Amino acid sequence: MFASDPAQLAPTNFPQLVQGFVGEATDLWWGDGAAPGRPLPRIFVGKEQADNERHLQRLVDGLLAAFQKPPRGEAERQTMQERLTAQFSQLIHCVLGPGSLEVLPADRFSQVLRAFVQQARRFDPTLSAEDIFQAGRNAWTMNGLQWLLGLAVDATPSVVAYSLLYPYTDNTLDDPALPQDVKLAFNERFRRRLEGELLPPADAHERPIFALIDLIEGQYPRAAYPQVYESLLAIDRGQSRSMRLLRRNASPYEVDVLGISLEKGGTSVLADGYLVAGSLTPIQAQFAFRYGAFVQLVDDLEDVQQDLAAGRLSIYSLAAGRWPLDALANRTFDFGYKVLAGLDRLDPPVPPEVKDLIRTGANFLLIDTINRAGRLYSRGYLRELETHFPFRFSVVNHQRQRVLRQRDALAQLLSESHRSSGIQHD
Repeated sequence: MFASDPAQLAPTNFPQLVQGFVGEATDLWWGDGAAPGRPLPRIFVGKEQADNERHLQRLVDGLLAAFQKPPRGEAERQTMQERLTAQFSQLIHCVLGPGSLEVLPADRFSQVLRAFVQQARRFDPTLSAEDIFQAGRNAWTMNGLQWLLGLAVDATPSVVAYSLLYPYTDNTLDDPALPQDVKLAFNERFRRRLEGELLPPADAHERPIFALIDLIEGQYPRAAYPQVYESLLAIDRGQSRSMRLLRRNASPYEVDVLGISLEKGGTSVLADGYLVAGSLTPIQAQFAFRYGAFVQLVDDLEDVQQDLAAGRLSIYSLAAGRWPLDALANRTFDFGYKVLAGLDRLDPPVPPEVKDLIRTGANFLLIDTINRAGRLYSRGYLRELETHFPFRFSVVNHQRQRVLRQRDALAQLLSESHRSSGIQHD
């Protein structure tokens, strides 16, 4: 079976490859995920949380000050960046330990983030800050894969194009107000364009989508990189199946909710991998799919309240309000632990300190995701998780709201900072 030996499947048989990955990820989920002793970050005592919260407060204050009074000229921009970088470094030092940032190419990631925001604004000035943040999350995943695979971290045409496809396509397919026949017609034309058919855009909505596919084709000619386009078609198939999740009153046995979610998330990051590297080894492809499946589960857990309101099925929304989500959250921790064990098999080898940083960061992300929908969990479970988090939940929620109210200002600040720095990635 593929789960034990990825090389047994021919890489050109992409649908079979994906189904093998889905079956493997399903087996990982149904493993002993509810067992006690799941791996969690260390416990933070009260004084440590209080110290971390002071550093977080200073960082947020500095960000908000920059929003309210943007830097004028290169000298002010440099001063602001150095101050915020120092505050961020101090916070990371306290939360993750000394030397944590040194294992990451932090400066390069920051440069590429600014380049991505500027290119997104240039491609479509009407994109909202929310759209750019959504796209930026995928761009960061792609940049992380570039780094893990030993590639240059950069905002390549395919990184920008594929990440920007999300605001145009994913939101359309997930919109419960859009009629099903409209979604099906759009998805059919999108699939034909991904297959290489040179369709003219049917309307203003399709125009930027087809332009983004043009950018990918410019970097990866179809004849030389067929798996790039197989991976894009795989995520298109996964997204098409995910439309079955828009069924408010379906029972858990009518729709393969878990399998559809794993396929949608797994094919997304699998495509990330092919779009940053052009080709992947079987082990690299396996890790990318598993990681995408884990990210999708975390996203579903984060969106559980919106999914409940929209009538969208996920393994979490099916249970929310009927039972506390504690046990499902435990399975998600366990699933992530097994997925990230795949870091040990990547080539080039991932340094131990980097693996530790990734695993700790993933656990912090999952704990905070649970915190955001705290009313769906038992109080005792939340109290336990809070001791493994660098901040009290009430404090991090307050600081997050302060920043979220300024998202448009943040996007503009990043764009202006990019222009002032003179970085070019065209």
